[in-house]
Amino acid sequence: MTLLILPKIVVAALLAAPLLNPTLGHAEPLAPFAPSQVQPVLPMAGPSAPAPGLVIEPQSNDQLDDESAEEESAEADDEDVDSEGDAGEGESRDEASGIDPGVVYSTDITDAQLADLFVNAPAKLGSISIGFADEGRMLNAVQMPKGSGWVVVQPDHAWGTQETIDGLIAAAGAVYQRFPNALPLRVNHISQREGGYVRPHHSHQSGRDADLGFYYNDEGVPNIRDRRPVMDAALNWALLRQLITQSDVQVILVDRKISSYLHDYALSIGEDEGWLQSVFVGPKPLVQHARRHRDHFHVRFFSPRSQELGRRVQPLLAKRPETNLVFHRVRHGDTLGFIARKYGTSVPAIMKASRMRSSMLSIGRSLMIPLRGPCTRCPMPPALLVPEKRLPPAQNASVVVPNEALGS
Repeated sequence: MTLLILPKIVVAALLAAPLLNPTLGHAEPLAPFAPSQVQPVLPMAGPSAPAPGLVIEPQSNDQLDDESAEEESAEADDEDVDSEGDAGEGESRDEASGIDPGVVYSTDITDAQLADLFVNAPAKLGSISIGFADEGRMLNAVQMPKGSGWVVVQPDHAWGTQETIDGLIAAAGAVYQRFPNALPLRVNHISQREGGYVRPHHSHQSGRDADLGFYYNDEGVPNIRDRRPVMDAALNWALLRQLITQSDVQVILVDRKISSYLHDYALSIGEDEGWLQSVFVGPKPLVQHARRHRDHFHVRFFSPRSQELGRRVQPLLAKRPETNLVFHRVRHGDTLGFIARKYGTSVPAIMKASRMRSSMLSIGRSLMIPLRGPCTRCPMPPALLVPEKRLPPAQNASVVVPNEALGS
C-alpha cells in the first residue's frame, strides 16, 4: 500500500473545505468538533508487559459527571434511570459515633460458628454486605422477585441484601394493597449478584441501594425533563411515607424540585409540618438532593444483620480465595499494570474481577482486586447501630392519601 503524504497547506485546505452531502447534492459546513468527541489514544504496551489502563483526569467534577451522563444516556432512557455518577451517592466513612457496640444484630452466631460456616456452609449465613455502598460487594445476595404491585426492570441487576429486598417488597406491597388500581412500581437497579461496580452508578455496590421509578398518572415512562406535571403526587408520597415509617431507610436521594413538590403535597393533606421539616430539610434529612435523580428515587437501606456479618467475615476472607478481594479507588496516574504490581496480582485478574470490558480507567472508579493472601487494605465500615425510625407525631400517624386522588 502506498502512503500519500500531503503538504501541510493542502491538509489545512481540506480541513477547512465544506463537507459534501451526497443526499442533498450540495455542500454543508462541518459542525464544530467538540472537545468531548476527542477520544484519547491508549498507550501501546511493550511485548513483555500487560497493557496499562489509561487514566483520564477530568478538569472538574462537573465535566466528569457530564461525560458520564452522555455515555450512559441510552441505557438510562431504557431503564427509567438518569445516568448516575454523582459523588452525592457516596457513603460516609464515619457514620458511627466511634463507640463499638460489639455484636448486636447477629448474636445468634458465635465467632467460632461464623468461621466454620463461612468455610463449610456459607449459604447458611444469609446475605452479607461487605464494605460500603460505593465500595463494596455481597455474598449470598437475594433477588427481587416478581410481584403484583411492582415490575423488576432488569432482574440481573436486582440483587440485594435480605433487608433491602424485604423493605422493597413491604413498601411496594403496602401501596398496592391500599391502591390496587395504581400502576405498578418500577424497580430498577439494586446491585449485581455479587455486588461491585455496576454501570453507570457511583454506588449500588453492596446490595443496599435501589432505584425506584416514579408513579405517573398514565401508563408508560414520560420522555420529558420535568416529571412533576405527570407524576401522581399521592402515590409517590404514599411510597415515601411507607419507606420512611416502616423500613430502615438510611437516605432517599432525589432531585430537590421533586422533594419540594412532594413536601408541599404532604403538607397540603395534613402531614405534620415539623415532621416534614425533619424529613426534608433538617440537619440530617432523610430525603436529600442528588444530581441526575429527577426521574427516580434512590433509596439506601440500613441492612443491620448483613452489614454486621460483613464486618465480622472480613478477617476470614482469605480462607476462601474466591472471596478474598480488596477495593482500589483509581487515582491520577494509576494504570492497571501499576495496580497489579501494588497488590501482587495480574492485569487479567483485575479486569475479570472488576468486570472491565477494556483497560481504560477513570478517576474515582472502584476496582475489585483479587488477593493471594490476607487483606491488609480492605476498608472496614464503622460499627452500625440503626437509628430509631423518624415517625410523625401520633396524632398525624393515621394521615392517609385520599383515594379519589388515585382513581381507586
